[in-house]
Amino acid sequence: MNAAAPAPRMKLLLATILVLNFIEFLQTGMMSFGASAIQGQVNASPEEYSIVTAAYAAVAIAVIANMRWFIERLGWRKFIHGSIVIYIAGAVICALSETFPQFLLGRLVMALGGGAFMTSARMLVNVIPPTPARMKGILAFVTGLTIANAAGAWTVAELFEADWFAGIFIVLITLALLAALLAAFGAPDEPLPESEHSASHFGPLLAVAAGSFLLLFAFQRALYDFYSSLPYLLVLGAAGLAAVLWFVRHQHDSERPLLMLKRLVQKRYLAALGVFTLAYVVLGANNVMLPSLMQRAMGFSWHSAGMVQSIGLTSAFFIFIVKIRILKVSPAPQKFYAASFAFLAISGWLLSGLTTEASLWRNVLPAIAFFGMFVVVVQATTAIHGFAELAHDEVAFMHGQQVKNMLVQFGSALGIVGATLLQQWRTAEHLSVLNQRFATGDPELGHLLEQLTGAFSASQGAQAGAVALGQLAQLLNQQAALLSQLEYFHMLALMSAVMAVVMYFQRTITLFKPA
Repeated sequence: MNAAAPAPRMKLLLATILVLNFIEFLQTGMMSFGASAIQGQVNASPEEYSIVTAAYAAVAIAVIANMRWFIERLGWRKFIHGSIVIYIAGAVICALSETFPQFLLGRLVMALGGGAFMTSARMLVNVIPPTPARMKGILAFVTGLTIANAAGAWTVAELFEADWFAGIFIVLITLALLAALLAAFGAPDEPLPESEHSASHFGPLLAVAAGSFLLLFAFQRALYDFYSSLPYLLVLGAAGLAAVLWFVRHQHDSERPLLMLKRLVQKRYLAALGVFTLAYVVLGANNVMLPSLMQRAMGFSWHSAGMVQSIGLTSAFFIFIVKIRILKVSPAPQKFYAASFAFLAISGWLLSGLTTEASLWRNVLPAIAFFGMFVVVVQATTAIHGFAELAHDEVAFMHGQQVKNMLVQFGSALGIVGATLLQQWRTAEHLSVLNQRFATGDPELGHLLEQLTGAFSASQGAQAGAVALGQLAQLLNQQAALLSQLEYFHMLALMSAVMAVVMYFQRTITLFKPA
């Protein structure tokens, strides 16, 4: 299954790895940064959009769990081509969608086809023999990740500036067709002998997909209906957890499992899963919070916010090059873990002190750059050290990647859902306080209303009061949104600073020990 690719096909294989991973992170960036505009396009509320995120993650988790089963029977090339056909079909549905149900259907079909793109890209690296040449595959993988993560915000901002919603999916379809062309000449195409095939597990796959969705849905509803629907939410959460645990138990006990979990019970690997999941929860949450901060709370345009976020996230590529150079002379992971969480703490601290008068370029751009550095340093360090005990077992390594990316999908969706609903909740709370101050005759707000009325009286005449009141309401909404953002980034800075200190002084963590 992992036979070496002939030398003439190596560049095409590397390009396939890069493009598949590029698609995964570009679509994630576009769906997160463009969330509010997409909601308006398909008439979806933030709550409904978070359901799309949860449903996509649940389907992707099942697809990742089952991908080796398909590759064993089809080979890499046919598997990639089949996935791309389904992915394009889903993208077409999304491009033509005008309602929430249509968009949800399209995203589910896209998940069926593209849910395993990142896992496929990573495992294609192992097609390259375990020589220094394999580093080229790692570089292709990371290049696709870092560039796409940076490009997502700018791309979707430009498309919505041009009022071209379907353009999001036209871009993804074009890239998918490119990946199919590259895979036709660069990916291996040898299925495994029937004696090495794993068994089909349709029931367990449904269980892990349904369980993942129920867990995310229960979390989503808890932020809306915690007090009024607590028993209902507990039942949903318990049912989801039971379904996932049954899948784990079934795979652990099966003689021909989809995922050989027994081989993955390694302390180093299990610790890596926790770090990866945490990193992707933060990535998902920040992908929601950053555009909201720049657009809704600070009042900047789509174009400006997208450009600043994309430029800031290019720091990930450059810090990865620096990390590779340091790694050659000092491979110990402790300093990288401490530095990554220090980067995140600095990012959160810079953003937690913003005001509505802050500059995107002077105040926000450096914070986003530090966030980009956190993402790539923590992921690269964990990928190198977390899989060290599985490196010489091809099957265990692939299954480890599958399980890791299943948790990545769950963690990213959890971050997006949590941030979306946390933001909505805290903004409403702050707005309620501000409105109460206005209703009870707060002299500062009353004075501001008088000033606005006077400013509009010359141009609006008798309507000056109503226009001033509308302007004040807009200012109060902006202030409430900003306060909710600052709360989140204060919390992020504190958590990250604690993690940086723990990582620096803790010498007993499994990931710090030599393999």
